[in-house]
Amino acid sequence: MASRAYNIPNLLTYARIIAVPLIVVCFFLEGRLQSSDFARWTGLAIFIVASITDYLDGYLARIWNQTSNIGKMLDPIADKLLIASVLLLMAADGTIAGWSLWAAITILCREILVSGLREYLAALKVSVPVTQIAKWKTTAQMFALAFLLAGPAGDKVLPYTTEIGISLLWIAAILTIYTGYDYFRAGAKHMVD
Repeated sequence: MASRAYNIPNLLTYARIIAVPLIVVCFFLEGRLQSSDFARWTGLAIFIVASITDYLDGYLARIWNQTSNIGKMLDPIADKLLIASVLLLMAADGTIAGWSLWAAITILCREILVSGLREYLAALKVSVPVTQIAKWKTTAQMFALAFLLAGPAGDKVLPYTTEIGISLLWIAAILTIYTGYDYFRAGAKHMVD
């Protein structure tokens, strides 16, 4: 049982969870380093590696037949921690501001609501599989957040990096609403008063 907890797919999931405080540290170092761009680029690099582990852990678990209960539980938690922490960091530094905060709030609310729904349905022994469009939603979120993490540092290399990130964030929010509705529609028949 212990070997399943420490197989490669699960180690990748653990690494994604560990990446969250590392990205936060980069964010707080940004103002303290002479080259604040270095902290942003480092945070972005960690985020990109963490995002890649999101794809790899599930893929490797399936092809190597190494799925585990801890992996099934931690994988969506790791995703939500990564996405929520970066959204909050970007809102805190003003990269996401004004009307775009609604896109971030929509994404956060959907993630919390779907997590609650999944927990409720799991207690009823009902599984709601992840749809292909939900995977696209996660991909859109990861790309949006990568552009937003690059932010002002990215604008110096690729003009409108931040604006691209905001546009992708709105696309992710629309997909988030659609997939959230999809999950609630699938789970509604199992809900009881």
